[in-house]
Amino acid sequence: QVQLVESGGGLVQAGGSLRLSCAASGRSIRSDAMGWFRQAPGREREFVAAIAWSGRATDYADSVRGRFKISRDNAKNTMYLQMNNVNAEDAAVYYCAAAYTPRSNIYYYTNQSYTYWGQGTQVTVSS
Repeated sequence: QVQLVESGGGLVQAGGSLRLSCAASGRSIRSDAMGWFRQAPGREREFVAAIAWSGRATDYADSVRGRFKISRDNAKNTMYLQMNNVNAEDAAVYYCAAAYTPRSNIYYYTNQSYTYWGQGTQVTVSS
């Protein structure tokens, strides 16, 4: 079993930056694909970014590409999301997720593909 805990959310001004962290416990996540999703009020949870176990393969939703960067430190059992040039549409609860993918340099885009989820961290954007 893997437990995921997000942190780093809070209030940020439009145009500002924020760094989210996702700390894993229970076992090593070095063989897991991981992702960030977000859910705004009244909207479905949506894909934000994903990273393969190696960290060498990543992808982003078009809405955040070029502004957000996903990364991971397997030695620290932690994944990150650097959010730059934040705008009002980025306000949401952000969730991290993991899926065991041994020996596969892949990642997933859909909620259903991930097994483990954190409880979420709120990002609020002020104008």
